[in-house]
Amino acid sequence: MALYAVGVSEPATPSAKTRTAWKLLLVLPYLALCFPRLYARATPELFGFPFFYWYQLLCVILTAALLGLVYRKLRY
Repeated sequence: MALYAVGVSEPATPSAKTRTAWKLLLVLPYLALCFPRLYARATPELFGFPFFYWYQLLCVILTAALLGLVYRKLRY
């Protein structure tokens, strides 16, 4: 048990149910890329890049942000 200053409580640890809910968010990036028929097309273009490429790049960036969010919520 760590020592804390007067009036400062221990950080709250998430319950098992809350931890599971946060972990389930990590399924979203998998589902976003699981069905290529939904995004395997050339239009719309963004800065000359076909949709197929910029959609995947956007998924990588959003996945990194989501992983960071889940990590921050679940760390002890």
